[in-house]
Amino acid sequence: MDVTWDLIIGGGGPAGLTAGIYGARSGLKTLIIEKALPGGCINEASFIENYPGFPNGITGEELAIKMVKQCENAGAEIHSLEEVQDIVLKDEKKWIKTDRDEYSCDAVIIATGTKYRNLGLPSEQKFRGKGISYCAVCDGPLFKEKEVVVIGGGNCAAIDAIYLSNLVSKVTLIHRRDSLRTEKALIQEMNEKDIQVLFNCEVKGFKGDDLLRKVVVYNNKNEDLFEIKADGAFIDIGRIPNIDLVKGTGVKIENNYIIVDQRQKTNIDGIFAIGDITISPYKQIGKAVGEAVIAASEAYGYIKRPYYYR
Repeated sequence: MDVTWDLIIGGGGPAGLTAGIYGARSGLKTLIIEKALPGGCINEASFIENYPGFPNGITGEELAIKMVKQCENAGAEIHSLEEVQDIVLKDEKKWIKTDRDEYSCDAVIIATGTKYRNLGLPSEQKFRGKGISYCAVCDGPLFKEKEVVVIGGGNCAAIDAIYLSNLVSKVTLIHRRDSLRTEKALIQEMNEKDIQVLFNCEVKGFKGDDLLRKVVVYNNKNEDLFEIKADGAFIDIGRIPNIDLVKGTGVKIENNYIIVDQRQKTNIDGIFAIGDITISPYKQIGKAVGEAVIAASEAYGYIKRPYYYR
């Protein structure tokens, strides 16, 4: 296995794949390392309606397949089911240690994305995989004709609720605030699907036998505590950046996000960061793709030192 590369990209989501396309097309020997399947979290997106070029929308899986194919056609190599565990800075070289091997490179782009945020309830762990899920696309079909709840109030929660409404008998969305933080079009579609929304409500626990049967809900406005029947609960309350990789490297972190400048550079030469792990508050595929273009172009400049690079 070749262990020497110009550019290594940690993470194979939309940001990482786009960086791979631009890195390889510029002539850099480019490797992408992805701990799961190429495409990252978009493989779990039931439907994407706001990505340019697809006026009728596209499923996350379909978009991932197209991005992977384009990346490979550009000449980048993708190692899936391999996890980056450490970055070691040695002289001018960067060493990437994974659970399989060790690679050296001149520049690194970190695009490791995020992981699911959980509620932190003891009963959440008890019913994880036994009614509690974090992926509607993965597990939704298991709950056909059953009653489920979706916990959250952002776009992802609304999209999951809409997707599930086509599979299950009833969807209830539980949100701790008095209004949803979603696009108007999604709210309208939820209304058309007759999805019930419980505002000012927080989940306090889960009950059942071997499987989930009920969700304990607290109304933070009138202080009522009640239970609702649920065969499934989909937790959609955001994500946490995967930054363990850079801890100890000296890369600056703030509020668990990597700090970058307008050229996607970290404070360490030759290390760039893109996508949901960066400090920007906007977590969208289009934004991640744009950052990837910048980072890959900057990585080329850093490695090849063309006349215009400063």
